[in-house]
Amino acid sequence: MPPFSSFLIIQTAFIGDVILATGLIEKLHQSYPEAKIDFLLRKGNEGLLIGHPFLQSVLIWDKKQSKVSNLIKIILRARASRYDCVVNVHRFASSGLIAGLSNAKIKIGFDKNPVSFLFTKKIKHEIGSKHEAERNHLLIADFTNNQYARPKLYPSDADFAKVKSFKSGKYICIAPTSVWFTKQLPAEKWIDLLKSVRNKFENIYLLGAPADSYVCDSIRLAVADEAVHNLAGKLSFLESAALMKDAEMNYVNDSAPMHIASAMNTPTTAVFCSTVPSFGFGPLSDKSFIVETREKLLCRPCGLHGYKVCPEGHFRCAHSIVIEDLVRKSE
Repeated sequence: MPPFSSFLIIQTAFIGDVILATGLIEKLHQSYPEAKIDFLLRKGNEGLLIGHPFLQSVLIWDKKQSKVSNLIKIILRARASRYDCVVNVHRFASSGLIAGLSNAKIKIGFDKNPVSFLFTKKIKHEIGSKHEAERNHLLIADFTNNQYARPKLYPSDADFAKVKSFKSGKYICIAPTSVWFTKQLPAEKWIDLLKSVRNKFENIYLLGAPADSYVCDSIRLAVADEAVHNLAGKLSFLESAALMKDAEMNYVNDSAPMHIASAMNTPTTAVFCSTVPSFGFGPLSDKSFIVETREKLLCRPCGLHGYKVCPEGHFRCAHSIVIEDLVRKSE
């Protein structure tokens, strides 16, 4: 293997993308246990990597304020660090510039990046042939081996202590929302599920960001059961991961909480509405299930990332999902 002593991993996309890229941290540490590994992400996602045992530094790029000037600062910082190898997982031009101008000896990224001509090595990125964690691994396969490492998060003792009181008895977690409407099982479906399983568990926890609190509370009120608790906005990323770790089941959409569950290797039932698992973003936990419509819809999948509204206006990919398929996964 090449004598690398320092790495920078770049993934400045969204929460789930960062989580999936943590598999690269695992693999690089396995192959180069003495090497310095840094990670660059967008501001707001840094909570995912607090206290990560294999990272020396987490670099944060603020994209919302003074985006260009902050980009220049990040490029200059990367250049000054003179990494042996920069691994760019993100496929957009800005991250490509950071990698390409980094002064690193080796600069690796996907061929879909608009400035991939600046890279030392380009890797073909193909949707549909592999899981995204495996696709990411292709970036470093030449100097590790052919076996990818699964993503992993590291909640601290304090994170587990924060959620300890929630873990009395059997419980499940549900993350009912998504940034994209067409990736999100409708609230009435979650309500039907909760009414079907509420007698099986001592507690049911609804998880999400602060912006998800209203939806979660509407679900809680509709179920009208003291066993259902709205924790949206009340837990950090890693506290949520610590709670999900010991759940009997975690119900999630094709969204960030699914990847949190994968990173904790905890039981997962993932609901796919407008998207499909063959895109390569399905659950990775040892005990995981996928629920999707039984109907053959010509309009599905309608896109890789989802939409704010159903392009066809009927949202059959979600409304036709059978609740019994979800209930069986809790057994």
